[in-house]
Amino acid sequence: MLLITMLDFPNAKINIGLFVTSKRADGFHNLLSCFYPVQWMDALEILPAAWNSFDMTGLPVPGDPDSNLCLKAYKLLQQDFNLPPVQMHLHKVIPMGAGLGGGSSDAAFALRILNKLFELDLRAGALEDYARQLGSDCAFFVRNKPVIASERGDVFMDAALDLKGYTCVIVYPGIHITTAEAYGSIKPSQPDCSLEMLLKQDVKVWKKILVNDFEKALFPKYPELPFIKEKLYEAGALYASMTGSGSAIYGLFEGEAPIDFPFPDHYLIWKGLL
Repeated sequence: MLLITMLDFPNAKINIGLFVTSKRADGFHNLLSCFYPVQWMDALEILPAAWNSFDMTGLPVPGDPDSNLCLKAYKLLQQDFNLPPVQMHLHKVIPMGAGLGGGSSDAAFALRILNKLFELDLRAGALEDYARQLGSDCAFFVRNKPVIASERGDVFMDAALDLKGYTCVIVYPGIHITTAEAYGSIKPSQPDCSLEMLLKQDVKVWKKILVNDFEKALFPKYPELPFIKEKLYEAGALYASMTGSGSAIYGLFEGEAPIDFPFPDHYLIWKGLL
């Protein structure tokens, strides 16, 4: 058994197109979306210890730390494996309530780290099954590559999409939108064309054909969000959209993106190559 410190960097994701297609009998919703990884990252360190402990730095996370998804990931594996105690430290950089999947990524990376640290020999499919028990989009971060996600966001088909060379700019205005709020005013509907076909179109035409269904419900309530989207287009973005159920808005730029944007100082802005 390896007794070493394991450090990894859970990353965020963006949604390229998001259609809420139907309400499920279990109370959740079926969706259709392309999940694409971006390198806005937290940091998660796990090492064996005399007793279990968990602490956080960085952005404040509301709620009881004992309910953090990283700890839930450990307890989930503990049910099936005789894991020794661990010390976990999470440095939070990805904002919460932004639609970036930061919490889900932390949970999935905790599973991945524990699998390596204690040589559990769980393959990706098994890790995805554990991750699905922690959250709807947690399983995406096990393989961490572009997919078309369906059902609860936990059934995947590889997406033939390569955005290398594009710059992504993500703007988070500090508005925390809960999942319940986002879904509360959504009206499910089927897209007119398959998402796979839409993604095959040139990025330059995505503005006309790819939507995030949550924008229609949330933009009237939070006027800062359409303002951000419009400013990204004015700065030269080929495509801009809200990600997930918000409130982060991203823009895709061909090559380099502008350095300065006309946003308030309290906004969090991330920029990086895809």
